[in-house]
This record gives sequence, C-alpha cells and structure tokens, in this order.
Amino acid sequence: MKKIFLFLLFFIPLFTIAQKRVRIQHSDNFKGSIKDGVRIERLIGHVHLIQNTTTIYCDSAWVYRSENRVEGFGRVHIIDGDSVDCTSNGLSYDGNRRLAKLRRNVVFSKLGIAKLYTDNLDYDRPKGEARYFNGGKLVDSINTLTSSKGYYQLSSNLASFKKNVEVVNPDYTMKSDTLQYNSKTKIVYFRDSTVLVDKEGGSAVYKSGTYNTVIKSSNLNKGVIETPEFKIVGEKYFIDDAKKTYKSKGNVVMTSKEDNLIIYGDDIDYNKKKGISKVYGHAFAAKVGDNQDTLYISADTLVSIENKDTKKKRLLAYRHVKIFKSDLQGLADSLAYSSADSTIRFFKDPVLWAEENQMTSDSIRILLKKKKIDKLYLVGNSFVASQDSMKNFNQIKGRKMTANFDGKNIRSVIVQGNGESIYYALQKTEPKADSLKAVSETMGMNKIICSNMKINFVQGKVDNITFLIKPDASFIPPHELKEDLKKLKGFSWRGEARPSKKSVVLR
Repeated sequence: MKKIFLFLLFFIPLFTIAQKRVRIQHSDNFKGSIKDGVRIERLIGHVHLIQNTTTIYCDSAWVYRSENRVEGFGRVHIIDGDSVDCTSNGLSYDGNRRLAKLRRNVVFSKLGIAKLYTDNLDYDRPKGEARYFNGGKLVDSINTLTSSKGYYQLSSNLASFKKNVEVVNPDYTMKSDTLQYNSKTKIVYFRDSTVLVDKEGGSAVYKSGTYNTVIKSSNLNKGVIETPEFKIVGEKYFIDDAKKTYKSKGNVVMTSKEDNLIIYGDDIDYNKKKGISKVYGHAFAAKVGDNQDTLYISADTLVSIENKDTKKKRLLAYRHVKIFKSDLQGLADSLAYSSADSTIRFFKDPVLWAEENQMTSDSIRILLKKKKIDKLYLVGNSFVASQDSMKNFNQIKGRKMTANFDGKNIRSVIVQGNGESIYYALQKTEPKADSLKAVSETMGMNKIICSNMKINFVQGKVDNITFLIKPDASFIPPHELKEDLKKLKGFSWRGEARPSKKSVVLR
C-alpha cells in the first residue's frame, strides 16, 4: 500500500502537468534552435498540436516548451471540444492560461448556433469567453450584429456588444451603444437607448427590456414607438410584431402627426393591421387649433381609427365624454370626430355650453371651419337656453335647430318644426341712493309658438326673433307668471355640470 501511495503521489502531478502541456502530434519538418537562451521548436507544414480537448492546426508554428506557449502562422484552425471551431491567419496561444489570441480574418464558430467575424479575438478557454475589439460581427440564422467591441459567453450563448452596435434583420435594423443577444434563444436584451427602424418606415426607441426575434414579441420598459402616422410614448411595452399588435402601459402619450392630435391615458392597445388604437384609464385627447386654442376631449375610452382614405379616419370617445375649449364645453355619452369634414358628433343625452348658452338635443353635430366652430346642428328635442341677470331662463325649443357662430358667439339659431320660445323682458331702473349700479327688473315674459323661426343674437344674447310661419305670441306680466309657465316642456338647466378645463385635462 505504501508503494502504491508513493506511486500515485509521484504519478498524479506528472499526469496533471501532462494535461497542461501543449503536445506536438505532427509536423512535416522540425527544427530546434535557441534564441536568447530559450529553446524554440520550429514546426513547418501540416502542424498538429493538442492540449486536452483542444486541437490546433496551422501551416507553421514556434513552440516554446519552457513557457508552454505557441505562435501559429498561416492557416490557423482550432477545434475545442465538440462545439467550438475557429480559424484565423495568426495565433498566440498560452498553454498555461489556455488563452488563444487569434488575429486577422478570424472566424469563431459555436457550431450550429452562431459565427463571429473579426480581426482581433481573444478566446479564454477556462472562462468559456471569446472577446473581440476593433470591430466584430456576429451572424446567426436570423440576425447580423456588429459593434466596435464585444464578447461571447459559450456556456450561456450570450453575446454582449459595446459601441456602434447595429442589428440587421430582414424586417428591421437596430442601433445602440450597448446591447446583449442570446444566439440560441434569439432574444435581444436592451441595456441602453436603442433605435429600431422597420422596413415600413416605423421606428421605436427602447430603454430596457427584451425582444424575441423568432416570435417577434417583446416586453420592454420605457421608450418610444413611431410610425409615419403615430408616435407612442409609455413606461412599458408588450409588442407582437407577428400579429402587429402593440400594448403600452403607464403614462401613455400617443401623437397623431397629421391631425395635430395628442391622446393621453394609462394604457393603449394598438393594432397596426387594422389601424385602430384604444386608449383607456384617465384618457383624454388634445387637438391643437389656431392660436393654441386647444380642444380637449376626455372619456373612459378613446379610439383612434387610421385609414389611407381620410374619410374613414375617426376619433371615437365612449362613456362619460367631456369636452373643453375656450369657447365651448360639453358632456355626452359618446362622441365621434372626423378630421376629413371637421365634424364632431355627440350622442345620447348631449349638452353643450357656448358662452352663456346651453344647448341640448337627442344628438348634436358640430361643424368646424378653420379650426373654429362654424355651425352646430341639434336634432330631436332641441333646446337652446340661457340665464339672464335676474336668474330667468330664456328658452328656445324645436324639433331641429341650426346654430350659426361668429367666432366664439352664437350669431343666429334657426328652428325647424315645433318651435317654441320663452324670452324675459328686462328693464333697467335708476340706481338706488345706496348703490351706484343700475338694477334690472323683469317686465314680463314673451312666449311664442311658431313652427319655424330665426333668433338673432348679439354678443351671445337674444336680440330679435323672426317668426316664419303664423306665430302665436303672448306676453305675460310678472304678477301672472306661475312656475309651470316659466319652463318649456322637457327643459332642464344643467349649468352645475358644465366641465372645467381641470376636469377634462387629467394630467
């Protein structure tokens, strides 16, 4: 037993040393020489060297046995295990550190997965890492990635790229300063601001997250998605390029470039094939007009429909719709805006306020001209009402109405069918001794029934009324005014619900 122990004690170190040594297997010619006191073995022609599972082939080599080092020349070919295969025109190999420095026309292959092209590559066998500098290119079945510097981890198949990174794919290109890529799973890891441009002209900027280049889906944090029509900014993205569906969450901002329209919300779903975007959660839109007079629209859900045919482009708003503009405010259950004919349509119990006037109807349609209100159409149970200084409600009722605007103010209202109106006559009296202001008094109420009529306004207030078909008019003095006579049937004053800018612009 003692002899066996002594044998093992002697043999194992020798075996370990032998494993570390670079051994010569073949060479057509062999020359030995001494340079600066160091023995050099010069191998020429079909050189074959091995160390453990690593095989080195080259046209010629200098072997420094004392240093366990090899300089290879000509066509260098290294095979390491059953997965690594690389070629170059020059090699410096440190057998102790098992470090191969490959130079000129280097092709480093992880068999069946990817190839790395460069002129300067260091392959560290113990770390399982190939590192390049002064430019390199990684190519697999789907993507080509280039950068100034990079390294490839064999165990994880993870490649890290630094400086001037570019990814080329049949469907898009990416550019970044820092990027990681798994050549086996084909997943891109965004580590810095990365710009993606697709073949259709759309672009995106991603800060962090991942993108699977096989199934074309991603989970991203922060960034910008941009198409020729839209720009979308959010905190998180969930992208499926195969289905052309995009989701963004957290402080979403979507800009429609052609329409001067910006939509805000908590979340957005964008279907690129259908051209439909849905924004929900504190959703509101801002359409910038002349002199920065912006129209704001808020709702539970906003839907933007894009189409090459401008007549089919729409902005839709659903549930709890509010609008605010300096000269117009409103409420409705739903809304549709068409940029082609500059028309806004309100549905289900809509109410609008313009200056001192409240307008209600079964449905309302606004026609914009030069980004200002030109006409307002009220269809079904239409009312226009205002409150005077004595808290009286002036009212106009009809089946259909058309309100014509002059800037911010109503210029006239044309009533068609079942026309009725109530208008209070006021008279100013002399100021009292303890006041410098004149006081208004209600002189009585004019009530007119006329199928069709036209009401003219001055500075938003009724000036005169033209009765078109056999009017039935009466004047009721104040002492004869009863409560049931003061309001037309169906009238409801909703001034307390009039939206403020703060209630519409949610952030």
